[in-house]
Amino acid sequence: MDYELQDHEFEKISRLVYDVCGIALHEGKREMVRTRLIKRLRSRNLRSFSDYYRYVTAPEGTGELIAMIDSLSTNLTNFFREDGHFARLKSVVQSWRVSLWGNGHLPQLRVWSAGCSTGEEPYTIAMVLSELISLGQVDLKILATDISTAVLKKAAEGVYAEDKIKNVPIALRRKYFLMGVKEWEGFYRVRENLRLPIEFARLNLKEPFSFKEPFDVIFCRNVMIYFDRKMQQLVVNRFYDCLKEGGWLFIGHSESLTGITHRFKYIEPSVYRK
Repeated sequence: MDYELQDHEFEKISRLVYDVCGIALHEGKREMVRTRLIKRLRSRNLRSFSDYYRYVTAPEGTGELIAMIDSLSTNLTNFFREDGHFARLKSVVQSWRVSLWGNGHLPQLRVWSAGCSTGEEPYTIAMVLSELISLGQVDLKILATDISTAVLKKAAEGVYAEDKIKNVPIALRRKYFLMGVKEWEGFYRVRENLRLPIEFARLNLKEPFSFKEPFDVIFCRNVMIYFDRKMQQLVVNRFYDCLKEGGWLFIGHSESLTGITHRFKYIEPSVYRK
């Protein structure tokens, strides 16, 4: 069956996606929406996008609504992506060790990877911090969230094809990954000690969120490019409220807080501080 995405159908679906998670689907995304959702229509034996819209907005369609958002979420990432941020993270943690914890111990460190995709970012953060501090003596927690349940499942599994870890230095690869054998040859699995401080959880940035403890560092990179200005401002100011005084926010190099009313101090492109 040749599924056509009519103007009114695209408008309804775009509005629904925005209302649910804040992702703005402009006209240039129309063919992407059609292509990705055709599979969902076929899986539900539905004959049109109008039928699909009615289904996902009905009480019994809650699970399919999550699957639809999964399908429309773009998840492009890799280990040590935009590695200047991790160099900055190193220097930040090293300065905290000297100025705040003169004995060399970090009693508590909280990091949030917002929009963690398939896990490369939080695992990179864990590697960087593990090389600086002794995890046995530090209360380190890394919260890794995404709206897509599909990518979170892959992230929690922590298994990557060899080409996916090409940016991981050899020494760190040997230290923090297990090489697959037999049917798993060509794949690498994250070692358990690197997984321990990381908690993966589904979180929708458009919905109100509150945490028991504030964060020292928030990474939200290449996520806000999918939001309009109103949504960007909402999320940025919530991040501010979730950070400790002096905490750091890292955004993508293709992103900027220019034009957004916020309380952050600009440090350098894509790096801000409370």
